Amino acid sequence: MSSVSTGRQAPGALRITLCGVELSNPVIAASGTFGYGVEFKDVADLNAIGGIVVKGLSREPIRGNPPPRLFETEGGMINSIGLQNIGARAFVQEKLPELRGFHTAIFANVFGYTPDDYAEVIRILEDAEGLAGYELNVSCPNTKHGGIYFSSDPSLLGEVVRLVRPLAHRPLIVKLSPNVSRIEPLALAAEQAGADAISLVNTFVSLAIDAHTRKPRIGAGFGGLSGPAIKPIALRLVYEAAQAVHIPVIGLGGIRTGEDAAEFLVAGASAVQVGTVSFWDPAAPARIARELDEYLRQENIKHVQELVGTLQI
Repeated sequence: MSSVSTGRQAPGALRITLCGVELSNPVIAASGTFGYGVEFKDVADLNAIGGIVVKGLSREPIRGNPPPRLFETEGGMINSIGLQNIGARAFVQEKLPELRGFHTAIFANVFGYTPDDYAEVIRILEDAEGLAGYELNVSCPNTKHGGIYFSSDPSLLGEVVRLVRPLAHRPLIVKLSPNVSRIEPLALAAEQAGADAISLVNTFVSLAIDAHTRKPRIGAGFGGLSGPAIKPIALRLVYEAAQAVHIPVIGLGGIRTGEDAAEFLVAGASAVQVGTVSFWDPAAPARIARELDEYLRQENIKHVQELVGTLQI
């Protein structure tokens, strides 16, 4: 049903093939939490991570939102970075050459405010060597259509995926938002438009207030909630999405341990992404991969693929 397989030439209990890309393990550093990857080379073993999704790339540099941009909550974190980045061209020139020196699969997270924005970023990246694939961040307002979010409208989501699909000669992952009434129509729209996989969930729109100043804790007002607090909801959405589509699902949302990762795989994810935990433990993706390997040994499971979609409800 999915394009994930263990592969005869890929020994090891954690090694998988995701959308045709061989990964040493199914643990991937999530976009927006691991910089461009190279910043972590001195504090984490990048080669021990299955993959890295670099922070979102736009067609032009973006300065981001006013501070404060982060606020720690009970069981999580609210952020409003504002998609600050150096732009796709600068990434290709300044960051990608060093990333090519690592064995880890590198995925470029791509975003825009019109379908043409997405297309232009893909065109820029297509000419560059060293990328394994793309992840489309569709949790942006479509300024061409009055600010409706791509992630909340199946037709708009399908439009942007169908536009970039013929331009992208690498695997195309679509990252879905949880800020919708039902995830299945969005997952199906991405699949039908040509996505090779979907990843979910992105952050939950949230608000933190300072009762003394009566102002938001975040400079931009609202922010995105991530971390352990969202894990139960993320697991439910991953399960629902995996039941609806035949392409691989990459699960994320509050993963801190190898057992957390195993839960997402049981729910139907073929791989996982690790995000917020990297803020307090930069080596977390590699540690979680080791813990997942130990979990397999303890449970007498020969290969991680045996876990995928085994939830019994």
